[in-house]
Amino acid sequence: MSIEQTLLQRSNSKCELCSSESGLKTYNVPPVDTADADHAILACDTCRNQFVDNAELNANHWRCLNDSMWTPVPAVQVMAWRLLKRLDSENWAQDLLDMLYLEDDVQTWAEATTSADTEDLVASKDSNGTPLVAGDSVTLIKDLDVKGAGFTAKRGTVVKNISLTDNPEHIEGRVNGTRIVLLTKFLKKSN
Repeated sequence: MSIEQTLLQRSNSKCELCSSESGLKTYNVPPVDTADADHAILACDTCRNQFVDNAELNANHWRCLNDSMWTPVPAVQVMAWRLLKRLDSENWAQDLLDMLYLEDDVQTWAEATTSADTEDLVASKDSNGTPLVAGDSVTLIKDLDVKGAGFTAKRGTVVKNISLTDNPEHIEGRVNGTRIVLLTKFLKKSN
């Protein structure tokens, strides 16, 4: 039986992430040493288009991970963990990530690619050109209007435990209890 046939049988001919029945194709979950059904998932076009090219994720689409993360299939668990990790600025995604338990070998697999992704994100720099990494604290150097939240983040505000994003010019952090995206050009790294 081919890999695709095995995946179709395993998934009941549905996307293993969102349960869509159209545009299904095999996706080998990196890093891939050998192409086999144990290291691949069956994913629809909608899902694949968002995670293959590291495109911006449609958070509402990925609420499906609430169901698919509980699968006994390690490759699907790895993809669910990675996607939830990318969505960790969403409260619901962070809650799911906190609940998700992975065996040690599956956790290592899940982190294998994300650690390489994090190295790429180190290119984030503050207004002085100082490299920023996840977990750093930064200080705002300008008053910033926070669209949609109805407040102004004041100059001098310290934002602790920042998260990096796919865009090196953006970081995420909590200001006044609200998780927001901040432009690195308006920040300086705190000591």
